[in-house]
Amino acid sequence: MATLAQPAPAAFAPLQWLRDFLREELSPYSGRGVLVARMVVAASIVMIVNMTFRIPYGAYGAVYALTISRENPDATLKAVRTILVSFAFAVADVLLGAIFFSGDPLLRLLWVAATLFIVFFSLSALSNYTAGARFGYLVTITIPLWDRQIGAEAKVEDTLWAVGAISIASVITAVVELVFHKLKPWDDLIVSIAERLDQVKSLLASYLDGAPDKPCERQIQRLGLLGTSRMRRDLQRSGYEPQYAQRMGAIVAYTGRLIDIAANLTYFPPQIRTEDRARLRTLIAIIESIRVALLNREPLRPLEPDSAGGSLQSIPLLREMQVTVSLIADVFSGSPISSAFAPRSAAPQQGKGVFVSDAFSNVRHLRFAIRGGVAAFVCYLAYNLIAWPGISTAVTTCLLTALTTVGSSRQKQILRFGGALTGGAIAIAAQIFVLPSLDSLAGFLVVFVAVTIFAAWIATSGPRLSYFGIQVAVAFDLINLQEFKFQTSLSIARDRVAGVILGLLAMWAIFDQLWGAPAAVEMKRIFIANIRLLAQFTRQPVSQDMRTAFEKSYSLRESINSNFDQFRQHADGVMLEFGAARGRDVALRTRLLHWQYELRAFFIARIALLKYRLRLPGFELPAPILAAQKQFDDRQAAALDNIADRLAGKAHQPRVEFESSYERLEDAIQLCRPAQPDSELDARLRTFLPLSSRVHDLLRSLDQEL
Repeated sequence: MATLAQPAPAAFAPLQWLRDFLREELSPYSGRGVLVARMVVAASIVMIVNMTFRIPYGAYGAVYALTISRENPDATLKAVRTILVSFAFAVADVLLGAIFFSGDPLLRLLWVAATLFIVFFSLSALSNYTAGARFGYLVTITIPLWDRQIGAEAKVEDTLWAVGAISIASVITAVVELVFHKLKPWDDLIVSIAERLDQVKSLLASYLDGAPDKPCERQIQRLGLLGTSRMRRDLQRSGYEPQYAQRMGAIVAYTGRLIDIAANLTYFPPQIRTEDRARLRTLIAIIESIRVALLNREPLRPLEPDSAGGSLQSIPLLREMQVTVSLIADVFSGSPISSAFAPRSAAPQQGKGVFVSDAFSNVRHLRFAIRGGVAAFVCYLAYNLIAWPGISTAVTTCLLTALTTVGSSRQKQILRFGGALTGGAIAIAAQIFVLPSLDSLAGFLVVFVAVTIFAAWIATSGPRLSYFGIQVAVAFDLINLQEFKFQTSLSIARDRVAGVILGLLAMWAIFDQLWGAPAAVEMKRIFIANIRLLAQFTRQPVSQDMRTAFEKSYSLRESINSNFDQFRQHADGVMLEFGAARGRDVALRTRLLHWQYELRAFFIARIALLKYRLRLPGFELPAPILAAQKQFDDRQAAALDNIADRLAGKAHQPRVEFESSYERLEDAIQLCRPAQPDSELDARLRTFLPLSSRVHDLLRSLDQEL
């Protein structure tokens, strides 16, 4: 412990954080390579079409090919539809403004101010954020066209070309996605299941070798938090025959259960006894057999987990894992399956409406529109007053970096600035050292593909870094694709960087100062909201209907996991805020991050305990224990709500006592414990009790610290 007090490690702590951050964000994951390949192919085709037919605004088209590619064709087609509808409204707004206001400079100025206000209001108040962002983006890139000293016909033509270039790119991207979907020899659902089985196999193998695989443990914990929502959506879209879909639904559920058990196993690393090693090897072999059979679409050879001479009774959690693997094997063998595993048919969705429910009643949307509109309008006035239209990207910078909190906005601003510098530097280096020696489109294609792969790989990372990759592509494409010739001047790169800097200054001086919400406030709000969601999750199941109980638990898991991600983003934003309250906010961030870790561990254990409440196969408990568990869960949920109330600053609330409910649960377990120490129930209780003890200790620690 003495080494922790030495200054050297502290000095290198930021570098260590940066290395860990980049390793986490840039490491491969299932489907990332294929997604990058689709993005690069779509962007390359768009570039070739634009350069061949000399389509103006080709740079924006190439960038959009990166931004609208999604994990599956349905999501991409939905994004394309959103773009086309948003662009239609944007073009109507720009052309109507030109018809009625372009003749009078003062009216034109008022129209620009009103339009920017509408853009930012749409960004905040539309129920579809993507639609608002696309609408605003086209408006901000076409407004400068109407300030140029050219004929009205040329202005209209350029505006339509801007829409046309991006629309063509959107259609090309959609076609590429559909072609990839038709040609690919794999199934997203099966690949996802196989990935999870492979992670569990690797984890067990590392325990068998006596050297726990920490990266594998972290990946399993991440998969445990993600749950099976994406796999279930893939199953709904798969078009499988009903009987096969029902079997795949069972495999998805059991695989998710397997991951949940493995995620808790990382907190209880087992000590493998000699007599259990052969059984564990058999379990690993069965998991691998299931994985191979799934990938090859082959029937599974009859295998039994206890073929090594018994079950893993002596090792908590591993026995439940063994039972779950046996259930997956039963699905392959054709055993009857509950209809609860069948994918729910997509019911017609109720329209959410164009605007969010409080769009015209919550002053927050109005304030956001004023903050963003004023910052963007100041940038518009600035580049027109100094007659420097090349820095009109300042207005776009205001649009793209306007987020709900100061810290999150600055985080995106830094990513935009850093991406612009990096992409500009790459583009300038290519213009000086590479492009002069090329004399064909094929040669330029090689350079374009290399840069796009680099940008797309970053763009497919998490939300804390992905925007950097998009900005690298934007900077490179604007310099190399805006004109159909090699650039002999650095003015384009200079103007772009200058425009970004102007936009950042306007955001810092105006947007952040007018009703700016500190990231620490939002971080604390999300933390409290997640505690309340955890309280709801702890009470599950509330409904007696199994299907309803499953769906409610899935929904809560998705919401909790989403809040964990949002919390992390706002925690990053806190470090980018400055002022008198910075020290207090950073201290709060440190405490909340510590409690966040405990909440995640609590959540992972709670996922496993829910299976006992649901009485899933392999998790059945006697009625007295179930009754005691329900009382234990209800008291813990009440304690979580009480903690949330205290954090929210409500009037003094008496502390909820929950320790006695755990003692009653222990008593019920002792009363129901069978006389045979190696019986199935005894082995099940040796897993159930440590999990219950863990959530009890975690909640007691949180309750005391908070």
